[in-house]
Amino acid sequence: MAKIEGIIKSEIVRLAKREIRSSFLPLRREVWGMKLKLSGLLKSCAKVGRWAKEQARRAERTEVKLEASIEEVKASRLTPERVRGLRKKLGLSQRELGILTGVTTGAVVSWESGKFKPKGEKIAVLVALRKLRKQDVKKLLVKKAGVVAKKKISKKARPVIRKRRVPKKRK
Repeated sequence: MAKIEGIIKSEIVRLAKREIRSSFLPLRREVWGMKLKLSGLLKSCAKVGRWAKEQARRAERTEVKLEASIEEVKASRLTPERVRGLRKKLGLSQRELGILTGVTTGAVVSWESGKFKPKGEKIAVLVALRKLRKQDVKKLLVKKAGVVAKKKISKKARPVIRKRRVPKKRK
């Protein structure tokens, strides 16, 4: 009887293993396929990441410069409305335009009101600003504003630390 019982148990185990294999084999193949897809996606993500870093490096290297040719400066007709329109188009405040052009806010107000016209180098800067996109202008503003802020700090009177005079004790 023990022999039949062992045979039946071994047959049950064999059939159970066979059943398990038949149900898990397709799943195993599916998991293998998913692993292949995942590795492919990781490789492509790595390529995209490298490309993005390269583009960021290129963007950092290409500095935004305010340059205009002499012909463009001569041909420019900067009216108060055009100065104001340029400032509005670029989304700048009068103060920010002053920082970019290297003048005070009052000078920008005077340009826009028509009291004064920009002269020389300032016209070239305004003509060069026409060619730039908002994004480039914002980058340039951040760069120049940082420089201006540093200059203002260094020009300000530094706080004077006075030593407190302690009267000498008389003997």
